[in-house]
Amino acid sequence: MSPATASGEGRAFPPRLWRQSLQLFKAGISSSLAATNLIVIFTGMIPVALLKLTLPFTGVRTFADRILNAMVEGWIAVNGWWIALAQRIRWDVRGVEGLQRKGWYLVGSNHQSWVDIFVLQKVFNRRVPFLKFFIKRELIYLPVLGWAWWAMDFPFVRRRGGSSRQADLRTARKACDRFQLVPTSVISFFEGTRFSQRKHRAQASPYRHLLKPKAGGLAATLAAMGDRFHALLDVTIVYPDGAPSFWDLLCGKVREVVVRVRSLEIPGHLLEGDYEGDPEFRARVQAWVRELWEAKDKTIEEIRLQLDQRGRATA
Repeated sequence: MSPATASGEGRAFPPRLWRQSLQLFKAGISSSLAATNLIVIFTGMIPVALLKLTLPFTGVRTFADRILNAMVEGWIAVNGWWIALAQRIRWDVRGVEGLQRKGWYLVGSNHQSWVDIFVLQKVFNRRVPFLKFFIKRELIYLPVLGWAWWAMDFPFVRRRGGSSRQADLRTARKACDRFQLVPTSVISFFEGTRFSQRKHRAQASPYRHLLKPKAGGLAATLAAMGDRFHALLDVTIVYPDGAPSFWDLLCGKVREVVVRVRSLEIPGHLLEGDYEGDPEFRARVQAWVRELWEAKDKTIEEIRLQLDQRGRATA
């Protein structure tokens, strides 16, 4: 009997209800696998994190960080497995050739959804060092994840103005100082928040597909370890069917992801300067970020046009 037929009475089983039931089943399996993976890996990180805490010597920290990075790479690989189990995603990825797993990279990306993080981890896992990013300070209290982020030296920031802004910059510099011990990729979502049409209108953004970029966090990262970075990896993510939610990912609704990566040299004149106290230096950093964003907006537009042409050709 087909799934579109009710078992007892021969009545048609509504296709929509069948699809929803299947999606809920996938979500249950996916969430169980994701939670198990998270608990197993990050619980295993606790002894190593305690070692870092009790013996804060450079050699111990370096040894512990390498173990933690290996464990996290395994966590990312398992995440990729359950994501592939829930849906068949068409991955269109270009520009990742020639990356160095033992290099230092600054990664900049547009931001639309929590799914972006899984996409970036999937694309760069075992191609570059584990991605670390700035996290809202409130998230340190999340069970398991907050502890894991602390153990991995993720910088926690408040993202407010005034004195808090200065504290965030100090936090970023302190975290980036620790990143110099082990090859690291530092990711920055330059927009500072997820894209939405409401935010786009509120900002009166000059870009068609992006919010206005913020350069303060980038400047702090460059000030702390800019001379360490081999390159900026400028990442553009496009979801042909619209930005999915994490629930969509669990339900198996993500069908295609387009990723473009450009490896760019970081201009030497941006590696040293006082972003807060030197207006000229701040203007140079902001101008560079605007150039990146203008190119990214154009890339997104080109991808959208190609997708539209493909859709018309197959219609």
